[in-house]
Amino acid sequence: MPATMEVRCTDSDCELDMFELHYTYDMPDDVTVEEFTCPYCGTTAGLEEIEL
Repeated sequence: MPATMEVRCTDSDCELDMFELHYTYDMPDDVTVEEFTCPYCGTTAGLEEIEL
């Protein structure tokens, strides 16, 4: 099963509550949620990784 990162967008104007990043290749250890943008509103500042 590929690794996943669950992310939420906290921008109050964004209607997307969460999304998953699935990756099947080796991600560098220093990649964090700050490397990505919200696929709905395009923001980077309001993204948070969901820790289960």
